[in-house]
Amino acid sequence: MSFSASAQNRTRSVKKLVSAGLCLALCLVLPFLTGQIPQIGSALSPMHIPVLLCGFLCGWPYGLAVGFVAPLLRHVLFQMPPMPSALGMAFELAAYGAMTGLLYRLLPKKPLNVYVALILSMLAGRVVWGCAQMVILGVTGGAFTWKMFMAGAFINAVPGIVCHIVLIPIVVLALQKARLMPDA
Repeated sequence: MSFSASAQNRTRSVKKLVSAGLCLALCLVLPFLTGQIPQIGSALSPMHIPVLLCGFLCGWPYGLAVGFVAPLLRHVLFQMPPMPSALGMAFELAAYGAMTGLLYRLLPKKPLNVYVALILSMLAGRVVWGCAQMVILGVTGGAFTWKMFMAGAFINAVPGIVCHIVLIPIVVLALQKARLMPDA
């Protein structure tokens, strides 16, 4: 019996690792789809989608890791996003992945709670991004104002926010229905 449980845990871990790797790969590739028109690409925030999904699908440790690594790896490979933006994004996306994973695990598995977890995670990630930007710009001698925070986190991000609120729950609920989500 313990061998079977051990094999199931190993299988579950491998599935999570492969899913996290797929999410990381999507973080690298999706921006190319929207990157031809930079205003649209940055407004839709395509790297956020796989990170948010990773938190739901794989849990908070994987979501945190994929979220932190994705913008930094993408910067090293393609010089986008530029530094120091990539560093601020790393903290933001790490918060997204960790929060979606934690909230999905803690909240009852009801469709409404997918939205609750997503929206709370997006708010937390934006606060983390603002704090990271304040520290980064403080270290580099710049200033990060309330107006800059509101513009970067909310005003300029409205298309991405809408896209994520529409797309992510559809995917998560479809994965739940197919019994491909943990604890579904």
